[in-house]
Amino acid sequence: MFDIKAKVISQKGVCAAGHKVGDEFIIGQNTESGLCSWSFFTLFPFAQVLQFSGSFPWEQDANKTTVACPDAENPVVFELRREPVQE
Repeated sequence: MFDIKAKVISQKGVCAAGHKVGDEFIIGQNTESGLCSWSFFTLFPFAQVLQFSGSFPWEQDANKTTVACPDAENPVVFELRREPVQE
């Protein structure tokens, strides 16, 4: 099993949660606070695939994928990257 690092790589408009490029969050057994719940629920299925060694056929790097939050007017784009569990 892996932790997933969610890093904001793009943000347009005004993010209601205040996310900005460079923000990072770890999604794992315990997920840190501060990540917008709308984004979390959107990222979660993708994070689960990576967390349990899956990958996405459209990605060149099997250890990552890119996912946007559901706010089409003010999109925040996250890169999800598989990382070893931090103990």
